Amino acid sequence: MLSLPLRVKQTLAVMQDSLAVVFSVWLAYSLRFEVWHVPQKAQWLVYGIALAISLPVFYGTSLYKSVFRFSEAMAFKQITKAAALYAVLFFFTLVLFKIDGVPRSIGITQPIMLFLLLLASRGAARFFLNTRLQLGHCSTADKRLLIYGVGSAGIQLASAIEQTTRHLLIGFIDDDPKLHGRMVKGLKVFSFGQVARLVEQATVTDILLAIPSASRSRRNQILQALQPFPVHVQTLPSLEDLTDGNISVRDVKEIEIEDLLGRDPVSSGPSLFRRNITGKTVVVTGAGGSIGRELCRQILIGCADKLIMIDHAEFNLHDAYLELEGYRERKQQDTEIVPLLCNVAENHRFSAICSSYHPHTIYHAAAYKHVPMVERNPVEGVRNNVFGTLRSALAAQEYGVESFILVSTDKAVRPANFMGASKRLCEIILQALSAEENGSGTCFSMVRFGNVLDSSGSVVPLFRQQIKDGGPVTVTHPEITRYFMTIPEAVQLVIQSGAMSLGGEVFVLDMGEPVKIIDLAKRMIGLSGLTVLDRNNRKGDIPIEVIGLRPGEKLYEELLISGDPQPTDHPRIFKAHEEFIAWPALQDELSEMEQVLNT
Repeated sequence: MLSLPLRVKQTLAVMQDSLAVVFSVWLAYSLRFEVWHVPQKAQWLVYGIALAISLPVFYGTSLYKSVFRFSEAMAFKQITKAAALYAVLFFFTLVLFKIDGVPRSIGITQPIMLFLLLLASRGAARFFLNTRLQLGHCSTADKRLLIYGVGSAGIQLASAIEQTTRHLLIGFIDDDPKLHGRMVKGLKVFSFGQVARLVEQATVTDILLAIPSASRSRRNQILQALQPFPVHVQTLPSLEDLTDGNISVRDVKEIEIEDLLGRDPVSSGPSLFRRNITGKTVVVTGAGGSIGRELCRQILIGCADKLIMIDHAEFNLHDAYLELEGYRERKQQDTEIVPLLCNVAENHRFSAICSSYHPHTIYHAAAYKHVPMVERNPVEGVRNNVFGTLRSALAAQEYGVESFILVSTDKAVRPANFMGASKRLCEIILQALSAEENGSGTCFSMVRFGNVLDSSGSVVPLFRQQIKDGGPVTVTHPEITRYFMTIPEAVQLVIQSGAMSLGGEVFVLDMGEPVKIIDLAKRMIGLSGLTVLDRNNRKGDIPIEVIGLRPGEKLYEELLISGDPQPTDHPRIFKAHEEFIAWPALQDELSEMEQVLNT
């Protein structure tokens, strides 16, 4: 039936509705006269009048353009509209012609019965055709799904899934006891306690989280509860990403790593966020990198007068510039964006930029950050990180930049590698310059934090790719732990830290609890619907392989060298004043180091 041409299916619908019209007239007569009705004389006219009015009305109200098996709210509106119009025309026709032997009550009862028959026919078509479709692909469906959440998002997602032939929806899960056992869209609502049985008996392969309004901590609780089950867990975006209100199967995406950490973001204070940005010329070095690009996004949101994007990687800078320029045009912002190719470690180049644009604020994010790469290339790592920071800071001093904020790292604390040592030396340079009486008025500060999620080269995208490739997932040590934070949150806190600075502080961000990397790998494997391969290689899907610590890698990272951090006005920002080398002595050391690098 479903494969018939459209015209044939519409003709069948017209025939069905014609029978419904005739039957409803007969039934109206029978109820009125309280006997099984046999039409007499002029009573036959009513059958013809009903058909003559109903079919044109149904065509005119587009009743035959809806697809029966997908018809729901819209079809109900169309049927109601068509039946109401028909009822008015039919009743006034009977009143106008006053046909002998035809009670006027027929003009009321028959349209009501016809309306119910039209609803019943569409509902029956929807039920039986969808049931047949599901039975037809039940054994061949790629995925057998449960939806977690019976809110509007879950119901919309269920409607979208019903229109696919590769997915079979088994039912809903919800935490509300009042909904358990009830039917929604013809599907049963189950409690969480029934998930294990459903996974085993109904061979559920996927669970879709349709709770876009839930906090990250709540989503993390749900994900932890689902982890023991061999199902692939996916989710809908947050409410902010569903602004049009329409949900489709394409909106379903992989679980975000932020949900695994369960850390709810803290909203930024508008005054702190805008203090160094709004109406000012702002420079971002390393603008093509993960942190630098997000800094640029936030600076655009903060309505800077001019944004100077600096990077020495042409492709990264070009890609970031196109994204930001597109955003600026969509939001119709007045911020001028200037992309400049520049290696900040070169003599005079950054000074020339400061001389030309006279920036108010500099966010220095340019650095080589990958520990193994810098470990193998220490000369270039130190040249770029240390002397890039030195020349940028001296240029900021020379041209009276108001604020200079260094993006630092927890690897600068008691460093065990060249990258961490170079970043600690960057901090010392700014501390020394801040302490030196130079009259420039530049406020130097440093913001130190741990790993950011999904940054280039980080462990999360690496694990995703390894799981996609079938493993193994590689972990350097079973006990290694790291702090994690989302890129947008880290950048917002960097901006606010710089706004609070009085000069020379090392700001430390509250990174939450450290995460064991091997546990993170196990959770990512589990939420992909797979299991960790056991040591005997007999049971499981994805092996986890311990490959040993890389050169310069530490088991644990710290955020402070010594002492207790002092609180600030922001609950997730702390500050510390740590020891450093005075500027005159440091200058001599840096001059000697530069000679070593050059030779």
